[in-house]
Amino acid sequence: MIAKIVCYALNGLEGVPVEVETDVNRGVPAYDMVGLPDAAVKESKERVRSALKNSGLLFPMNRITINFAPADIKKEGASFDLAVAVSLLKASEQLVGVNVGKTVFLGELALNGDLRPIAGLLPILISAKGHGFTRFIIPAENAKEARFLGGAEIYPARSLGEVVGHLVGTSPIEPLDTISYIPSSNAYTSADLKFVKGQPMARRALEIAVAGGHNLLMIGPPGTGKTMLARCLPTIMPDLTFEEALEITKIHSVAGVLGAEGIVCERPFRTPHHTATTVAMCGGGNKVVHPGEISLAHGGVLFLDELPEYKRSTLEALRQPLEDGVITVSRAGGTVTFPARFMLCASMNPCPCGNYGSSERACTCTPAEIRRYRRKVSGPLLDRIDLQVEVDDIDYDDLTSDTEQETSAAVKERVDGARRIQTARFGDYGINTNAEMGERELAEFCALTREGDDILRAAFERMHLSARARARIIKVARTIADLDKSEYILPKHVFEAVSYRIYDKIG
Repeated sequence: MIAKIVCYALNGLEGVPVEVETDVNRGVPAYDMVGLPDAAVKESKERVRSALKNSGLLFPMNRITINFAPADIKKEGASFDLAVAVSLLKASEQLVGVNVGKTVFLGELALNGDLRPIAGLLPILISAKGHGFTRFIIPAENAKEARFLGGAEIYPARSLGEVVGHLVGTSPIEPLDTISYIPSSNAYTSADLKFVKGQPMARRALEIAVAGGHNLLMIGPPGTGKTMLARCLPTIMPDLTFEEALEITKIHSVAGVLGAEGIVCERPFRTPHHTATTVAMCGGGNKVVHPGEISLAHGGVLFLDELPEYKRSTLEALRQPLEDGVITVSRAGGTVTFPARFMLCASMNPCPCGNYGSSERACTCTPAEIRRYRRKVSGPLLDRIDLQVEVDDIDYDDLTSDTEQETSAAVKERVDGARRIQTARFGDYGINTNAEMGERELAEFCALTREGDDILRAAFERMHLSARARARIIKVARTIADLDKSEYILPKHVFEAVSYRIYDKIG
């Protein structure tokens, strides 16, 4: 008898339907698997054999052939175990009269028959639902991840025995109750701008960067609060919408780093170490292509502390994602495109000793050492960083002052207002923030006055700016105008935007 059961494979963030066809025939006992299964899938024969026996079920002592269709797609991982076990039970007539219909079976089996969680469940469910499947049996430990998906019957099972009891009707499994998504705003309570002493220009730069989705570079001596400022970024970013949360959760689910909540409720904040490789940053792998740090930061912040300490090749790999918002990873395991629209925040010292330009400490570096240090960060990458702000030393009186600083909540309120203006402006353009504007949007929404254009022209010629840097200054000026609730970009907005090109002035 031949049985057919549906499960799913992952290709990047997309689920691919796989039909498990099992044929149990008379003959010398054998167990063959075809359809490009990898080692983990082939090993499922022993897991399934033990799981069936330890669940009080019979493992057929016949000639067994299992085909994973379509045969031209490589099947990887242990998520096919449950589908293989159910198809064996169907083919060996141990589930007579049971109609699985369009049910999708997902899960890894332990030797005692327990179901173990799998990575990438949410993108599989979303893809399968898009293909018309509305009934799923999944591991109970994946239930939190699946409970936000509406319009589907999802049955969480703890073991193969529970699945069989549900299918034959002796002990039905209660379907998951769908719950509503609630964004979290309490994840970063210890990082609040009210704890940042001084640094008014850096605080203002953070607000502008988040309001328009711009990239930010902070330059200053060690110990001036650059890292602390960066960690405050998520506290002033807009709350995640449900659609954004689902997209981010899909990435984290595939990477196997999804938290206990089952969904990402706050903006990601990723801080890879400067020894991170290009593969770790961009994604990849020998067999399965996994998302890297820039995709895990999608919708949030990628913070690179001590920017010049990163490998040049790693930094250069950021250039394309910063422009396109996606990263295409080509490896032996296939070619996959992951979302990578993140806000880049970086920090660096102005020189190797860190004291160049400091008002408190003397620099001990030679001009050649300073030039060599700064050349570690290429011009094309700097062009993609919209705001470059100086973070100087704080005097003792400011540090010990009891004066209450403005809170992140107050700044976030202004940021949300600017974002609402941008949402209304770009409603028909397929973008969300000023930083995403192309030439069409720049021409339509960013007209400069004659005086504003003169300011920009003078900066362009004096600072030897590139065409890309000019466009980014205009985008920042548009964001400053939005924060001022100004319909037009005024000369003062252009002047402030130019002031945030510190590196171009001192480089």
